[in-house]
Amino acid sequence: MALNFAVCVPTLNAGPQWQRWLEATLEGLAPNMQLVVVDSSSDDDTATLAHNAGAEVISIDRRTFNHGGTRNRLLHDLGDCDVVIFMTQDAFISDPAALTTLSQSFEDHTIGAAFGRQLPHHDATPIATHARLFNYPAESRVVSQADIPTLGIKTAFLSNSFAAYRRQALIEAGGFPDHVILSEDMMAGARLLKQGWKLAYNATACVHHSHNYSISEEFKRYFDIGAFHAQEAWLLEWLGSAEGEGLRFIRSEAGYLLKHAPLALPGALLRTFAKYLGYRLGRHERQLPTRLKQRLSMHARFWN
Repeated sequence: MALNFAVCVPTLNAGPQWQRWLEATLEGLAPNMQLVVVDSSSDDDTATLAHNAGAEVISIDRRTFNHGGTRNRLLHDLGDCDVVIFMTQDAFISDPAALTTLSQSFEDHTIGAAFGRQLPHHDATPIATHARLFNYPAESRVVSQADIPTLGIKTAFLSNSFAAYRRQALIEAGGFPDHVILSEDMMAGARLLKQGWKLAYNATACVHHSHNYSISEEFKRYFDIGAFHAQEAWLLEWLGSAEGEGLRFIRSEAGYLLKHAPLALPGALLRTFAKYLGYRLGRHERQLPTRLKQRLSMHARFWN
């Protein structure tokens, strides 16, 4: 029996590129797919454009948005869908077949979740380009609990910029965490793995998505990652420390920049220090006052 899919995207003031996002995504929708936009009371015409394009639009108070909780609500509300594909408003489908290609991952009945490849935007810096090439290689793969000794924390890696979940399987595994600062996708991946499901990386289903973060933004992002790891300590206890993956990234980045952009190496070194400092501070967030955490975090509202 054919599966039904919902393509869901949370939005907030999606801006001038939103019409292009809608056109590209709608062009890629198969007959068994619907587009659902969850808009956090945008001040611009994000919701209006989505409605006019034929999407189902759900409006929520932006103060109630949470990366995990909002997606959990969708999992439970979309009872007529077998698979929910999550995207973000800044991830652009690279070809019309991308959604169908990702959906084909679920022809394997052991797959609980699948995610596609993220290619750097055309204006990506060398550092941003390497980050995408490192995390989203050209080779597809399927992982299970058996891969944890080899891959460690990377086993549960998923990205909700372009990821799909077998709806009922994820609900039964515990869904997304209701209140989480980020990495709700990795948490969902880990929960599915614990229930015996496999995760698929489909490198032939592609979107363009990257960020040219400043050094201060990298610090804040890694503070949040450290806080997440502190609050969900069971992940590292089960999957292993994140430091090993971090060292592998540093070596890969140095080699890439040496070949493609050697002048960026000093900045990359400073960036690495900022990431590490942010991460270590985040791991000790319980010892920090709330006002300081709000200043150190990329998601200040989380600490209210």
